[in-house]
Amino acid sequence: MNINDCGMLALNKVLANNLTVYRREMRLMGNKFEISVVGNDPVWAGEKINSAAAEINRVEKLLSTFSEDSEVNTINRNAGMKPVKVSAEIFKLINRSLQISELTYGAFDITYYSGNKTAADQDNDTAISSYTVVNYKDVVLDAAATTVFLKEKGMRIGFGANSKGYAADRAKYILQTEGVSNGVINAGGDLLSWGLQPDMEPWTVAAADPRQQNQPFADLDISNMAVATSVNTEKYATINEKKPGALKPKNGFTVSEIKSVSILSPTAEFADAMATPVMTIGVNAGMYLINQLNQIGCVIIDDHNRVYPSKGINIS
Repeated sequence: MNINDCGMLALNKVLANNLTVYRREMRLMGNKFEISVVGNDPVWAGEKINSAAAEINRVEKLLSTFSEDSEVNTINRNAGMKPVKVSAEIFKLINRSLQISELTYGAFDITYYSGNKTAADQDNDTAISSYTVVNYKDVVLDAAATTVFLKEKGMRIGFGANSKGYAADRAKYILQTEGVSNGVINAGGDLLSWGLQPDMEPWTVAAADPRQQNQPFADLDISNMAVATSVNTEKYATINEKKPGALKPKNGFTVSEIKSVSILSPTAEFADAMATPVMTIGVNAGMYLINQLNQIGCVIIDDHNRVYPSKGINIS
């Protein structure tokens, strides 16, 4: 170690002594969000947290299916009729969602059938019945025109399964562009972190059996990573449970005997989207899938309390 190295270590210690984690909880997108930033000025920290909250609110409005003038509603209203030109942001989000659907063989799917029928449809039972069988393959994207077309009338798209993760990613991006070098976003139990803690140690999370949350089995380093957990709500209740909004057992998968799945990924959007599908396809297929992906990890607990870590994850 040279003199410069010693000086840098000393500087880090001084900085660490002056740094604090500033946290704020708030209700956003129907979930409890906790935004944490590392700094030494509470006014500065408050301003940055406000910026992150504003971005999450923007994403909620962007992806809303309640606002009549939203792009998502416009796409849905024109299902079976014509393509809809959308913003690059919406187009890319839909494109990524379809890629995850392909990756998971349809276990993840942002499409669904609304059940709303016109008077003309009511007279055509055969046509109506065909509408109920929709999936991600019925979404047509035109990259050159940035248009989205849903092939069937009554078909809809929604982002209930990955919107929370996407909002967290966007909030992190805003915070980083505004000079927040270290922080954590807790989006309803799913975590996204970057940088380091005030003591210059990595951010870690203790994973546990969902029935014994005070008895962790592993400390996972999540610095510059996201972790999302899905719990089998048929057997266990948890405050951070995921809604199975993109779960499609009709595609041939049955809910496996898994207690929980935790996905680690560089983005919260991907982790959020993958947790429930991995649970759906089971331990062996889920672990095989995750092990084929770069920079992605998972920890699975089955109904016999057996723990299955993917490659690169060491269980303590």
